[in-house]
Amino acid sequence: MYIDTHAHLYLEEFEEDIDLVVELMVEAEVEHVYLPNVDSSSIESLMGITEDYKEIMHPMMGIHPCSIKENYKQELSIAEKYLATSEFCAVGEIGIDLFWDKTFYKEQLEAFEIQIEWARDLKLPFVIHSRDSLDETINMVQKLQKGDLNGIFHCFNGTHDQGMRIRDLGFLIGIGGIITYKNSGVKENIKLLPLEMMVLETDAPYLSPVPFRGKRNQSNYIPIIADQLATTLEVKLEKVQEMTTANAFKLYGTPK
Repeated sequence: MYIDTHAHLYLEEFEEDIDLVVELMVEAEVEHVYLPNVDSSSIESLMGITEDYKEIMHPMMGIHPCSIKENYKQELSIAEKYLATSEFCAVGEIGIDLFWDKTFYKEQLEAFEIQIEWARDLKLPFVIHSRDSLDETINMVQKLQKGDLNGIFHCFNGTHDQGMRIRDLGFLIGIGGIITYKNSGVKENIKLLPLEMMVLETDAPYLSPVPFRGKRNQSNYIPIIADQLATTLEVKLEKVQEMTTANAFKLYGTPK
């Protein structure tokens, strides 16, 4: 089987045809999808879809760094209450984003650290967003790591050295559609990293792999990503399938 460790299938892009998307996903042997939250506005739809597909969709709870604004303390309070009263597989998606807006960088740092401590207290993994901030997020995890933190650096597109730092922290990297992009540099930078630290993800509806780039991404495209990863690492597709699934279950726990 395959695992999509990061998708947003609860967003409005899937409102009209989610049943078809799930059907295609199952046909593609993608048997579990892990869903990171965005902010308070997405919680209702997140909880709704995981209730409708509780056997295959597994929710996370956290506040995306792009949603850390003036009201970030209120957003964090809402997420914290949900973590205390409902069951989640991870804290996420959390981190730092310096691509769109650096106005709230200080608040992003604070929110990231707070949410990491939630994960520690709850003994949950956490999923890291690190757009244009990979060194900053690695440094934060390194500062807080006491041997009891684990998780995924989502949408990895860093250097080999950054990948090795992540491995040394005991974290995984998420390999998504950008591995299929000609000039992304991902293939070159992960070629010498171990498969034992990798999981597959789509980030649907974003970052569709070639040949669907520019269109809505879907969880049934995971095999395309897996095939490119196998080619890049020069291993059999079956090994990618087996190892990335095992890595995901080791992190999140085997679904009940």
